[in-house]
Amino acid sequence: MQTTIVDLRYRMKDVLQALTRRERVKILYHGRVKGEIIPVGEKSDVSIKDSPFFGMCRDEELSVEETMTKLRGGRYRAI
Repeated sequence: MQTTIVDLRYRMKDVLQALTRRERVKILYHGRVKGEIIPVGEKSDVSIKDSPFFGMCRDEELSVEETMTKLRGGRYRAI
């Protein structure tokens, strides 16, 4: 099934019925596919491991909390 952003808003019931029928729903924006909703339990074609950001800090010795504190910097501490 293909649907537009407007259809998502006004015809969500039809979109949910398509997902119940185990159909993938492609979201169109200005005639181009922007995303896809897949039914629960169906395997996605995209893996998180394919992302260039996956594992980018594996060589870091800082903990996640220390890294976030370093990234947030002064503005987070100023609150």
